[in-house]
Amino acid sequence: MPHSDASPHLPASARVATRFFPLSPALRPYLSTIYLTEVAVPGGARVEDHLHPEWANMRFIEGEAPLAAVGGRPADPAPRFVVTGPTSHATYFAAGNMRLWGIGVLPMGWAKFLSLPADELADRSCDGDAHPAFASFAPLAAALRQVNDVDAAVALIDAHFCALLPHAPPDDPAILAAHRALVDDELSSVADLSAKLALSERSIERLSHRAFGFSPKLLLRRQRFLRSLGRFMLDPSMAWIDTMDHHYYDQAQFTRDFQRFMGMSPRDYAARPKPILGAAAVARAAAAGAAVQGLHQPGG
Repeated sequence: MPHSDASPHLPASARVATRFFPLSPALRPYLSTIYLTEVAVPGGARVEDHLHPEWANMRFIEGEAPLAAVGGRPADPAPRFVVTGPTSHATYFAAGNMRLWGIGVLPMGWAKFLSLPADELADRSCDGDAHPAFASFAPLAAALRQVNDVDAAVALIDAHFCALLPHAPPDDPAILAAHRALVDDELSSVADLSAKLALSERSIERLSHRAFGFSPKLLLRRQRFLRSLGRFMLDPSMAWIDTMDHHYYDQAQFTRDFQRFMGMSPRDYAARPKPILGAAAVARAAAAGAAVQGLHQPGG
């Protein structure tokens, strides 16, 4: 099972491990992966990292609440059941001793399981136990706290989502078509996306905000950036000029995008320890075919 373990930047007595688990075929159009991250650090210390922009996630936390913030906001303790909408900025987090179950929610999954438009939670997190849009997942949060066996927990998560499918609204095929177009590295403009989907640019704009959280122009820019970042995550020895997506005009444009999406320069990011996401990117690529969730090929 694909797995990432301790980073060389961690103290010898610290341990960080992330594992990724497969989904039932019925869930693959809607979710990217189920994953488990465990952090053990001595003496009340925390490990810090920056999570790149991605689609939505539900996370269930046991142990010390990590501190987290999207896009440079002040970092606050995360609730035990935290839902983060799609993001276009890096998420800073600092984790102590904890165990975290996560579920990556693709745009089709957001539309399937939630009545809340994606742009209402874009670049934001909320307490899933308190927000009415996530009431159907509160029992899962409670049930996971009673399960210590990893395989049983994965089965519990998978079964909970599968049980919701018969009661969910029908799929909107335009969402899947738009997602497949977005992960096509030849797509370069909103006009191309409109032509590919045979929808007006105004219809694409509405669909994009409702299911993906952002304007189509920003999504295309984000995908271009993530393709470049994903290459670096798999091989940090690469020079940035060699990771750049072919749609970039020059390195200056890439640097501006990097600052926009990560809140720092490529040089600063390369120099920072990545105790959780560095190894997890390799494990995620082995498990799900992409180093970062935003490049995940939608199933179905």
